[in-house]
Amino acid sequence: MGDRAAVTAGRARAWAEGSARSASARSPGAGGWRLSTARWAIRLALPAAIGLWLLSLRRVNLRGMSDLGLLQVLPVLFWVALGLLTLGFCLALGDRRAGNGWFLAYVLGLIGMVHATPSLLYPELRYAWAWKHVAVVDAMLRHNGHVPYAPEFDIYDQWPGFLQLNVLFLHATSLESPLGYAEWAQPSFNVALLGPLLLIYRSVTRDRRLIWGGVWVYYSCSWVAQDYFAPQAFAFLMFMTVIALVLRQLPTSALPHPGPGERSWPPGRLIAVFAMVAVIASSHQLTPVMLITVLAALSVPRRNRRVTVPVLVGTVAITVAWDSTVARPYLAENITGMLRELINPEANVTSGLYRVGTAAPAQVFIAWVDRTQTGVVLLLAAIAFVCVRWTRRTGLALLAFSPFLLLAANAYGGEMIFRAYLFALPAAAFLVATLIFGRGKRLRLRTLAVYPLLLVMLGSLVFAYYGKEAMNQFTSQEVAACRYAVATAPPGSQFVSLGGAVPGLDMHYDQHYRTQRINLQGSFKDQRQARDLRSALLEVVESNATAPTFVILNKASLADNYLNGLFPAETISRLRAVLPKMPRFTLVYRNDDAVVYRYDPPLDRGL
Repeated sequence: MGDRAAVTAGRARAWAEGSARSASARSPGAGGWRLSTARWAIRLALPAAIGLWLLSLRRVNLRGMSDLGLLQVLPVLFWVALGLLTLGFCLALGDRRAGNGWFLAYVLGLIGMVHATPSLLYPELRYAWAWKHVAVVDAMLRHNGHVPYAPEFDIYDQWPGFLQLNVLFLHATSLESPLGYAEWAQPSFNVALLGPLLLIYRSVTRDRRLIWGGVWVYYSCSWVAQDYFAPQAFAFLMFMTVIALVLRQLPTSALPHPGPGERSWPPGRLIAVFAMVAVIASSHQLTPVMLITVLAALSVPRRNRRVTVPVLVGTVAITVAWDSTVARPYLAENITGMLRELINPEANVTSGLYRVGTAAPAQVFIAWVDRTQTGVVLLLAAIAFVCVRWTRRTGLALLAFSPFLLLAANAYGGEMIFRAYLFALPAAAFLVATLIFGRGKRLRLRTLAVYPLLLVMLGSLVFAYYGKEAMNQFTSQEVAACRYAVATAPPGSQFVSLGGAVPGLDMHYDQHYRTQRINLQGSFKDQRQARDLRSALLEVVESNATAPTFVILNKASLADNYLNGLFPAETISRLRAVLPKMPRFTLVYRNDDAVVYRYDPPLDRGL
């Protein structure tokens, strides 16, 4: 009886305390009103931000883009929507009762605002490299595999994984081209990355604030923009998935592992990992090397080796097998240059940092904004590793800093330092989140204090992400001009452009033997010859004596020339002035955004 009475009394006290807390929560004087207001703000901020964003896209004058790209033409409502979305997310982080659904909705809203805006605004596929990959998929679809007569594109025959998967998808869906869905590659890849990100972060903590805070930091600092329709974007998604599965198996994982052999690989899961590794090795030349580097770093702690060594050995074997067979021609041709860069690590590190000397002033500023953001993120990650001690027991620091080891091996065309940042960012973003969203008193005030920092991160992101859109965005008239040139070019023709910002000029490249898009700037030996456009252009077109040459001048290539400083300032006006007067050059197509000239060589030269 005494025990029963004690239990009854305890329950009565608990009920009374709960009632008192409920009454206190309902009492404005106790802060309950403020709590209710904050929760309503969380619920209202998201739809309000999405609505303002969509309204802001109704009247955007894309022709107003210049030095700063989309930043110049997006209305104030867009920036208000982005700020409101960030504020709502901060309020959600400050509410311990906020569910995962709200965090997911806010992150998807951020992905939509940043990555779906170009897809909604642009009438055509953005970015010339995406057009090139569409052309390769189209050629593989027509040839049902290997594409002949493509010396400039043979690298895609040696790493065709992503492209061939698109061919299979087109066959399965009866679609004729990837052009339609390629326009949505950026938001699609970023949404797909959310799964591996969450699995990686859940492998090291159960704290929802740190998990979703790390996700937000990642999407706020991912400025490298390797998320368009490309093998790199797909291979990076596979890389993230493999790393997420590896971290899930590590002894330090926060996820439950039932059974006595909980740290061993389940056979089915290990087979799935190797299947993804094979897809990576067949799709992209850099990503498998980066995966090997990261797995080797994760194998340094002895406690991890039971999990990491089998995957590392398998990855090395698959990569070596692919590179020594299918990709052997490319490696044999470029091995000398790779060895040369291997003994020049200092140049590899600096090659991507100082290539802005001839660019437009606004582009120099943007370049230093994204470089500064990179440095700040890595610095904050290093501080977190020192100050937040529990992160040292995880593999996050190894993930964050091991990709930069490849800087000593190769410059990757001056992009290695930025590709290393791309692969390091998932772990670095979480480390930053542990530093700025860590536990403490007065949670809501501390979270709101971080709001300005999150706005700065997003501001830096949009500068880097939108600042070059004047040369990445193509109009329908530019596409029409390039389609005309490709459709009317006889076999053996060559195409001349001011730079690479030309849409669809590679379509049907397999049907034009020896057809090639010559970058005119690349043919100039020095700036003096660049000013003498007549002789330089004639040298290029006369190199093809048996078929016509088509010279294409389009809006995006002119923007490319100005933004990146490809030619002296007077080059464009001189080129426009001399082309109509040069012998054997005929204007064959013109619209508001592009012109096409055709050069016909003398008949006797082909005899």
